[in-house]
Amino acid sequence: MDVSSIPPSLTSDAASYLRSDLAGWTVDTVQDTLGDRAMRAFGREQIVPARQSARAAGDDRVALLSRLFLLGDTLTRSQVDAALPSLTTEGAVNSGLLAAAGHGAHDEVRATCDLRPTSATTADGDLHWWVAHDQGEIVTGRAVNDDHVLGVGGASSTLASVTMRTPVARTLDLGTGCGIQALHASLHSDQVVATDISRRALAFARFNEALNRPEGARWDIREGSMLEPVAGEQFDLVVSNPPFVISPPGTPQFEYRDGGLEWDGVVGALTTGVGRHLNPGGVAQFLGNWLIRDNWTERWEEWLAASDVPLDAWVIQRDVLDPAEYAETWLRDAGVTRERDEARFTAAYEAYLTGFDAAGVEGVGFGAVLLRRPMQGAPTLRRLEEHEGAMQSPLGPHLIEVLAAHDWLAGASDAEVLDAAYTVGSDVTKETYGRPLQYEPEHILIRQGGGLGRSIKADTALAGLVGTCDGELTASQIAHALAALMDVPAADMLSGLVPAIRDLVQDGFLVRSTEGN
Repeated sequence: MDVSSIPPSLTSDAASYLRSDLAGWTVDTVQDTLGDRAMRAFGREQIVPARQSARAAGDDRVALLSRLFLLGDTLTRSQVDAALPSLTTEGAVNSGLLAAAGHGAHDEVRATCDLRPTSATTADGDLHWWVAHDQGEIVTGRAVNDDHVLGVGGASSTLASVTMRTPVARTLDLGTGCGIQALHASLHSDQVVATDISRRALAFARFNEALNRPEGARWDIREGSMLEPVAGEQFDLVVSNPPFVISPPGTPQFEYRDGGLEWDGVVGALTTGVGRHLNPGGVAQFLGNWLIRDNWTERWEEWLAASDVPLDAWVIQRDVLDPAEYAETWLRDAGVTRERDEARFTAAYEAYLTGFDAAGVEGVGFGAVLLRRPMQGAPTLRRLEEHEGAMQSPLGPHLIEVLAAHDWLAGASDAEVLDAAYTVGSDVTKETYGRPLQYEPEHILIRQGGGLGRSIKADTALAGLVGTCDGELTASQIAHALAALMDVPAADMLSGLVPAIRDLVQDGFLVRSTEGN
């Protein structure tokens, strides 16, 4: 049976029928139907246990839909008609969603793409969609094509988590792929412009828009590279999971992950060029890889200095891979493995190492980027940091709070910082360590349970201040009381605490009380 390589499309009626048929087919019902063992194996890219469980479930609709769209299994036309009673096999074939061997009840039917339920936790609750994209090698058993369209993966989930979800007029989803970031943006944007250089990706994005019927904003889908499709336009939010993979000469190239610029040029071009497409106060958030030759921050200082528009910048480096690890990661991602084709794998691996070594690359960094065009005046935020630990999910609400705190601190004098009252963040705890017979602890840690999970080592004075912040006394009043209690000059106590208070407020350990301020 020939499975079409043309992405599916939906008329308004077909989308309505398909939504009705897929109702109740969720991440949770798939988990319940297939079982923990099968889903754990599926997460390891082993499909046999899941197919076995789904087949054992017989004519259960969740099992049939999972076999058909998620597991790439072959069903009969009568089984598909039972699973899709509104759209029917014929309607799904006409939409390009299925390929059928014939018109008989027992003729074989297969999906032409991967369609699966997905869910995400947001500040406003859980989201549930069905997202279509190309089938992966777990189903096809072969390396992906050059124009492969990815589904919802770790990178896209990370970007969705870190994106700040404040209501905006216009959002740009640059490199939309199958459209998952545009779906998220639709919930808090009046208009979403989604762009991609891949016509195949845009076709899947249109399918997913039609199927999931985003509330409010409608999409303006455009073909083109990087920022070219929006020349002369400005946005309140730009989100991008760009084709940031670094592929030295002689290594496999794929449209979905290689942006056509040398080395980390895609991230550099986005960093230096996105500012002119941001309204004052507008934010760009994206993921990326960057070369590390010595200090990773030097690369970022170079790009930020070359930006068309001066920008606030917060870059969080989440991981670093050495050239060999990087090569293995992206060869495996493309299905180029030693088991499948040893000669191709070895040649590509060597090309990675040769290219990186010739360029003096010590490692490749990965992380999340937040750039902001100031409402007025010069940038005040330049934060380039490493963080490999756990992060709150979604992280966007925390970033909103941190930026608001930063903006207040940037304009506040030391006297204003001391004259404010604060409360301790609801996720903040204090830990003390010391020998059992010691009266005073050797170490005091103030730890953040949410956000970026930061912890700071505090002395007695700082721990005393944090422990007294109840939103009523000002920091100055608390500091004077501590000075008297510890028998130190008040001026010394105040000057010593101000920088620490700024850091604690900046990162959300302390929250400024609005009463009386």
